[in-house]
Amino acid sequence: MTTPFYVAPEQMMKDRADYARKGIARGRSLVALSYDEGLLLVAENPSNTLRKVSEIYDRIAFGGVGRYNEFDQLRIAGVRHADLKGYSYSRDDVDAQSLANQYAQILGQTFTHEMKPFEVEILVAEIGTEASEDQMFHIRFDGTVNDERDHTVLGGEAEAISERLGNAFEPAMSLAAALRAAVDALAGPDRSLDAGELEVARLSRGGERRSFERIEGDDLSALLG
Repeated sequence: MTTPFYVAPEQMMKDRADYARKGIARGRSLVALSYDEGLLLVAENPSNTLRKVSEIYDRIAFGGVGRYNEFDQLRIAGVRHADLKGYSYSRDDVDAQSLANQYAQILGQTFTHEMKPFEVEILVAEIGTEASEDQMFHIRFDGTVNDERDHTVLGGEAEAISERLGNAFEPAMSLAAALRAAVDALAGPDRSLDAGELEVARLSRGGERRSFERIEGDDLSALLG
C-alpha cells in the first residue's frame, strides 16, 4: 500500500500565499486616497477597455489588481449582491462594510479550501455625507480585511508606493493635488506616467444620488498638466 503524500498545513498555507503574492506582483498597482470633496482612485492601466476601477452602487466603488478575470468576477458578484439588497430592502441599506465582508468570506473560503487561491487584491470604497463617514476596505487574497483611512495601495511594490504616497499626502487636498500625489507615488523617481497610462475615477460628495465619475481625456490631461 502506497503511503499518502503529506504536506503540513502551515507549509500548504505558505505556498498558497506565496503563489498569490507572485501573481499579484506581476500586475500594476492602484492607489486610493481622500481629497477635499471625496475619494480618488488612480490605477496604472494603459487599457481602454479592461477596467480596474468600477462603480458598484450609488456611493460605492470597486478597485481590483492582479488577475483580471478573477477580480472582474468578484466585481460582478458585488454588483449583483448590492442590487439584490437594494431591491429587497432599501438603497440606503447597501453599504461598503457588508460588501467587504462578503468579499472576505469568498476570498477566505477559496484560499483555505481550494487548490488555487485568487490572485487578487480588491478595494471597496464608499463616500459619506461628510469626510469622517468615508470608508475604504482593502481585502487581500486570503480574506484579510483592512479598514483604511486617508489612503491605501493595492498591488505590487505596495510598500514603496505607500511610503511615497504617505510622504505626499495631506488632509483635504484639492483634486489636482491628490491626483499628482497619486501619480507620483505610482511612477516613482525613475519614470513618469501620462494620461494614456492611467485609469482615474472619483467618488464625490454632491446632490446627485450616484457619486461615481470617471476622469478621462482632456479633463484628466488638464489636471495632470
